[in-house]
Amino acid sequence: MKAYRGVDGHIRMFRPDLNMDRMNRSALRAGLPQFDPEEMIQCLNRLIQIDQEWVPHTTAASLYIRPTLIGTDPTLGVAVSSTALLYVILCPVGSYFGTQVTKPVSLLADPKYVRAWKGGCGDRKMGSNYGPTIAIQSEAIERGFNQLLWLYGEDHQVTEAGTMNIFFVIINDLGEMEMITPQLDGLILPGITRMSILELSEQWNDYKVTERKITMPEIMQLSREKRILECFGSGTACIISPIGNIHYEGNDILIPTLEQPNPICLRLLNKLSDIHYGRIEHPWARKGEWNCRRKNLFTTNQIKKQNSQG
Repeated sequence: MKAYRGVDGHIRMFRPDLNMDRMNRSALRAGLPQFDPEEMIQCLNRLIQIDQEWVPHTTAASLYIRPTLIGTDPTLGVAVSSTALLYVILCPVGSYFGTQVTKPVSLLADPKYVRAWKGGCGDRKMGSNYGPTIAIQSEAIERGFNQLLWLYGEDHQVTEAGTMNIFFVIINDLGEMEMITPQLDGLILPGITRMSILELSEQWNDYKVTERKITMPEIMQLSREKRILECFGSGTACIISPIGNIHYEGNDILIPTLEQPNPICLRLLNKLSDIHYGRIEHPWARKGEWNCRRKNLFTTNQIKKQNSQG
């Protein structure tokens, strides 16, 4: 999750309640203890209050927050741990795109690689979902692609793009504009940004929104009929990442995502950014229970001066 310093000087966390709920579900799947979500949010508030100068004073960056829960029994056995450590890592991060979104990413869709499977933990935020993907991601980069599009099953079902949820904007069989994304069936992570995109789209009611199974043969057919308008990924790091090419079984599926008159992906990105940085007040952006304006803080130079005198 992330914290953002808004245009009004206040620091906001984006939907921390949903992040804590998801972490508790992951803990349960790993045999680790659960915690009180609201109390954890208060702990995060206090941590950010202490380290608030690490929250960038710009709308082109943010503070990455990574709560982590691990078992700490001093044994080599494979069993439920009787002790655990819950800790948080903070790190300032710049914008995923720099100053503006100018180039969509490319994906390699190779069915011989599988990220998750039915009955596994692909829908949990666990290290086992990420470690096995690193070497394969490097292979995709070596072959000239930015990310891997993870497929599943004999029908080459679309699941995730790298570590992102994936969306397609198409013209459906009825001639309607429709945004489709894989359904939550245990294979993909229930992303907070994904949920936010779906909720915003439902509120706008400008296009049909559907969660369902999507296969690569269907994507190929839609592409041949020129009915794919946009494709994009979503996640905490990138927020929204436009996708312009999917390489599948020797074919490049070119998608004119950023060539649309008013791309839905950029509209969503701008709306979420406005919420993150407080350009509009929204219940998803939760302010800390303290004032974070720079005028009330010691600067780094003042702290160094005090330490040298003390």
